[in-house]
Amino acid sequence: MRSMHIRKGDTVVLISGKDRGKKGKVLKVDTSRRRVVVEGLNRAKKHMRPSQRNPQGGVVDWELPIDVSNVMLFCPGCERPVRINRVRKGGKGFVRVCRKCDREI
Repeated sequence: MRSMHIRKGDTVVLISGKDRGKKGKVLKVDTSRRRVVVEGLNRAKKHMRPSQRNPQGGVVDWELPIDVSNVMLFCPGCERPVRINRVRKGGKGFVRVCRKCDREI
């Protein structure tokens, strides 16, 4: 498995698709399929029949996965989507750093 520049809990900006320009928090990362689930973005609705798990039934909506190439990491220092560098820090290993403001993310 390859490592990805996006991790769970990161704030990202969608750069393509119907929700382009919106920000959200990463809820789930699937490294094998290179997809991320972002809170509040790429939502879909499904009509559910009543069952034991969902006795009421009705319309349920949730977030669908997005390809990792369609999101960019949001830098709180620059307050915009940015690319990152990986810099080796002492005993911590690699740290993600903003390419614009050199702030650790």
